Amino acid sequence: MARIKDVAKEAGVAPSTVSLVLNKKGYVSEETRLKVEAAVEKLNYIPSEMARNLSLQRTNIIGVIVPSISHPFFSELAEALETELYSLGYKMMLCCTKYKENSERKFIEMLKRQTMDGIIMGAHSLDVSIYEGLKEPVIAFDRYLNDNIPIVHCDHCIGGRLAAEAFLQHDCHHVIGIEGYQGVHTPANDYHRVFHETMRQHGVTTDILEMPWNAFTYEDFLATAEKLFKEYRDIDGIFGSDMAIASCMRVAAQRGYRIPRDIKMVAYDGTGMTQTGIQPITAVRQPIEKLAAIAAQKVVSKVKGTKDNLPWVLQPRLLKGETC
Repeated sequence: MARIKDVAKEAGVAPSTVSLVLNKKGYVSEETRLKVEAAVEKLNYIPSEMARNLSLQRTNIIGVIVPSISHPFFSELAEALETELYSLGYKMMLCCTKYKENSERKFIEMLKRQTMDGIIMGAHSLDVSIYEGLKEPVIAFDRYLNDNIPIVHCDHCIGGRLAAEAFLQHDCHHVIGIEGYQGVHTPANDYHRVFHETMRQHGVTTDILEMPWNAFTYEDFLATAEKLFKEYRDIDGIFGSDMAIASCMRVAAQRGYRIPRDIKMVAYDGTGMTQTGIQPITAVRQPIEKLAAIAAQKVVSKVKGTKDNLPWVLQPRLLKGETC
């Protein structure tokens, strides 16, 4: 395999001149540039991406931090982020924090050492002090980190109202909301708050069942569904994330409930799993692909030191299914 020294020898120039031509930096005469390009073609020279990035103080790698990709929302988000970052000329390095102690801190250290260019942070970490004073490019995805780190997220207030309106069309009397751990500071808490406020304003009784922190597996949601049906006997509505509702549908069927005749259900996130079963789930759909595209473009803009006119907040929509 040809090296940069071989190209320089073939072209009759210094290796530093070859580097200037390849990186399109500095002045090189047209005659010299043509010699170098001819030598590159003749020797089939492939530049070292690592060496080029080091010279430009870039790695073209963006770190993405999420709790777990076993959860359908985060798996769809990660795929959409990878696709968009690739189209922008960047590779994605993924960090799932659920089972890895200190992994998030190591990503921050990599960013500071310039072994990655930026981070999109969407994990449910409780200690966000590691982001204090961080000057390197970071975009938060649906997380409050600090006043200096901007957030890409869905308009969850609209999402909460859409879910409430779906139930209110059917004269429900007692609805349970399954919520994630409320100790996590996230804009997503707004959809729970607005949902309960709207339901109660219309005279509907609502209760809250909060899940443990970092509970993202199917087993976690199934255990919560079992607990719900043991503790609440008179409910006629359930609202929760896609996996929460899918788990409740399973337990409800085992107990002889008919959906939506006996219990109506609305999911939040609206990932593909809500539309692929025998009974499509009525769901509030977050525009995951568009949110991912915006987050990717914004972190790249921060890396390059440029500005964009993209929005930070997008609206959800209601997917009509057969559960409400």
